Amino acid sequence: MGSNSAAIPTTSVAELKYLSLLARDYPTQAAAASAVISLEATAKLPKGTEHYISDLHGEDEAFIHLLNSASGVIREKVDLVLGENVPKAIRAELATLIYYPARKLPLLKARYPERFELEAWYRQTLLRLIDVCRFVSSKHTREYVRSCLPQGCGHIIDELLHAHFEDHNKTLYYGQIVGSIIANDRADAFIIRLCELIKRLAVDKLHIIGDLFDRGPRPDLILDRLMTHHNVDFQWGNHDVVWMGAAAGSALCCCTVLKTTLAYHNHGMIEDFYGINLRHLLRMAEQYYGNEDLTIWMPHTDATRGPYTDGMLHRCAVMHKAITILMLKLECEVIDRNPDFKMQGRDFLRRIDYEAGTVDYFGKNYPLRDRNFPTVDPENPARLNADEKFVLDKLVASFRHSEKLQKHVAFLYAKGSVYHIENGCLLYHGAVPLTDEGEFAAETFEGHSLRGRALLDYCDLRARLGYFAPEGSPERQSGQDFLWYLWCGKLSPLFGRSAMTTFERLYIEDPETHKEIKDPYYTWYDDAAICCRILAEFGLTANCHIVNGHVPVREKAGESPIKGGGRLLVIDGGFCRAYHERTGIAGYTLVYSSHGMSLRTHQPFENTAKAVQENLDILSRVDVVDDNHTDRVLVEHVDEGANLYAQVADLHRLISAYRTGLIKEQPTKDTIW
Repeated sequence: MGSNSAAIPTTSVAELKYLSLLARDYPTQAAAASAVISLEATAKLPKGTEHYISDLHGEDEAFIHLLNSASGVIREKVDLVLGENVPKAIRAELATLIYYPARKLPLLKARYPERFELEAWYRQTLLRLIDVCRFVSSKHTREYVRSCLPQGCGHIIDELLHAHFEDHNKTLYYGQIVGSIIANDRADAFIIRLCELIKRLAVDKLHIIGDLFDRGPRPDLILDRLMTHHNVDFQWGNHDVVWMGAAAGSALCCCTVLKTTLAYHNHGMIEDFYGINLRHLLRMAEQYYGNEDLTIWMPHTDATRGPYTDGMLHRCAVMHKAITILMLKLECEVIDRNPDFKMQGRDFLRRIDYEAGTVDYFGKNYPLRDRNFPTVDPENPARLNADEKFVLDKLVASFRHSEKLQKHVAFLYAKGSVYHIENGCLLYHGAVPLTDEGEFAAETFEGHSLRGRALLDYCDLRARLGYFAPEGSPERQSGQDFLWYLWCGKLSPLFGRSAMTTFERLYIEDPETHKEIKDPYYTWYDDAAICCRILAEFGLTANCHIVNGHVPVREKAGESPIKGGGRLLVIDGGFCRAYHERTGIAGYTLVYSSHGMSLRTHQPFENTAKAVQENLDILSRVDVVDDNHTDRVLVEHVDEGANLYAQVADLHRLISAYRTGLIKEQPTKDTIW
């Protein structure tokens, strides 16, 4: 063979098989080339807007308002589109309509008793909503916008958003379509659908950095809403994993979540919305504890959610004590089963002198605030009596058979993880455990020494085994125990403290015993070098960011949420009402758009009814976090761009295979050669 002979292209069997599968979607060179053109054009668009919110703690109304308002972004878009020629009050009214269309629309319509007045308002409102919708859709491809359109009227909205007017009159054309919508009694439906479309297009992706659950009234409503969201992920918090353990069937996790809800008089949510039957617990609690002093067991209450009768408080307190004793007994069992947890000193029921009414607390005796333990056998404190076993079986069955809870927890598993990496951001709720010297802290589980990313990966695996491993298997039991460890274990990356001092706060007066010492991570995370080391551990460079929650930022005391020279952002600003006094604010939203990163600091939200009636919004301050971008961040600069260019490379290989005859084209009758 001569030296000038053409090289024969070689293609592996696996490569050919893959390209043949790809050819099913792109059966001709023209189809593949068209896809390349579309993908490369998409890569040049501005990146989509991402929102990061942390530590919701069941505060449904405030969170849903942030979701509806896109943390203030939608009001900004309304102001930009309508301009100052439209009065501020009218702009606020339109923004509220976008947030709550089904609730606000009847209030606005009631102002116009005459049909001609209502039709004029319909016309003006529809045109304004179309303008706002066109503005928020401008950074998306038309194909993407079409995929978001509601069924039934999507083609009409598409025409209103994308019509061209080189050859015809815009006012006349829009007037005809809008007039027809009104004449056919479809104005309400179109207004609602336009409002929902604006909200969807305003934010591409939502990241929840943990703790949907806790003391707030309606975590179930938050999850109901998020299950309808177009693009969301979770990084589990310690309050989330204990609920996940309860849904999996961990008796200890069931008791733990009940203890929290009863401590804050929130058991109505458990009973009414998750269908957990507390009747047997109440009956047992009244039998053993109903006639004693329950002062220390009285729930924390929120006056805005009252009033509370004496009977309501008594029932809550008596169940609070009963479930706490059950929890303490089960903690002894789980600690015994898991020496790896290194929690042997926290089996407190075994450290009580029941005659003296004291507890040996790490070598020092303290008097107990409550000395009545009618169900505890001093010779075997962890043993459950027959009544407790019966109640516990009923509770676990209720958690396992709660259809709504199971759907919510399955969603948390499907969309969640211990940590997540996306677009140069490392997201996790609590901490990457460190030593006092700033090194990654090592913990041994199942004979393996784990630290850094390996520890977090292991925690994620064990959390999934607790829910998905076969019923009755050792892996499932062990995984459920580990879900409890993630709730309160010393080196749990979701907890990040030395201990959960629940027993101490209830039973010991000395406040020194109540302290929960933070992991050294929280001492070191303002150090830029440490943040760079953590980023490197997860395969990220020093110009990336860590997004963290869990520990409320005391902004009113001067603390900044920006740590480590701008590399780490703590976005727990005190969403929970109980933290407002401590933080001075009511939460953060981190926004990462094509213009860079900004942190929105929110003031407390009163309630939805007032927001709808009076057009009240959450007041927010916007601070630029990362203004190093002289140009807009494009899709090609983030993970989506890498994925698009990988698809482009595959399509080029397919086109080459077509050209060399390795794969035959399969033209259809509509193919253009």
